[in-house]
Amino acid sequence: MEKFIAGYRQFRETYFRDNKAFIEELMEKGQAPKALMIACSDSRIDPSLKFGVEPGELFIVRNVANLVPPFEPDGNAHGTSAALEFAVLALKVEHVIVMGHARCGGIRALMNEPRAGDFVGAWMKTARPAREKALQTTSSPEAAQRCCEHEAVKISLDNLLTFPWVKEAVDAGSLQTHGWYFDLETATLSILNKETGAFEVV
Repeated sequence: MEKFIAGYRQFRETYFRDNKAFIEELMEKGQAPKALMIACSDSRIDPSLKFGVEPGELFIVRNVANLVPPFEPDGNAHGTSAALEFAVLALKVEHVIVMGHARCGGIRALMNEPRAGDFVGAWMKTARPAREKALQTTSSPEAAQRCCEHEAVKISLDNLLTFPWVKEAVDAGSLQTHGWYFDLETATLSILNKETGAFEVV
C-alpha cells in the first residue's frame, strides 16, 4: 500500500501540478471521449500506458477476458452492458474497440473448463464457441490459447451488434467497431481485418 500512496504523492507533485489548468477545464466541461475501449482486467494490460492517451480521451471498460455479452435487458446487473449504453447513447463515442491480449488468464480458465458454479465460469460462457473452434483447428496448447483469444474478440464484436442502439449507430455510419489484439511480450498490436477474419500486425 505504501507504494500506491507514494505514487499518489508523486502524481500530485508532478503531473497534477504541471497540468492543473487542463484538469480544471476537463472537470468543468465534462468528458467527451471519441472511443470506448473494452479491455481485460489483467493487471499487466494498461490501455492508457500503451496508447499514450490523456485523461478524457478514452472511455475504458475492463472485465475478465474483455468480453461483450449479448443484449439481455432482463433487469439484472450488467456492468459492461451499462457502460456500453452510456458510452454510445450519452457520450456518443464514434468508435468501440474490443482489445484482446496474449496470455489472457480468463481465456486460460475457459480452455481449462472453469467450475460451472463460480462467477468466472458463468461469465466465460459467452466465449465458449471460441474455445470449441480453438480445439477443433489447432494442435498445441499455445496455439489453441491464442486462437481462442482471437475468436473471443470476434464473438464480442458480433455481440455488440445485438444491442439495438449499437447496430443502429453502426448502420447509420456514426459508430465503428474494431477488434484489436495486443501481445505485451513483443509489444505487438494486431488489428482484425473484418474481410479476411485475420488479425494483422500494425
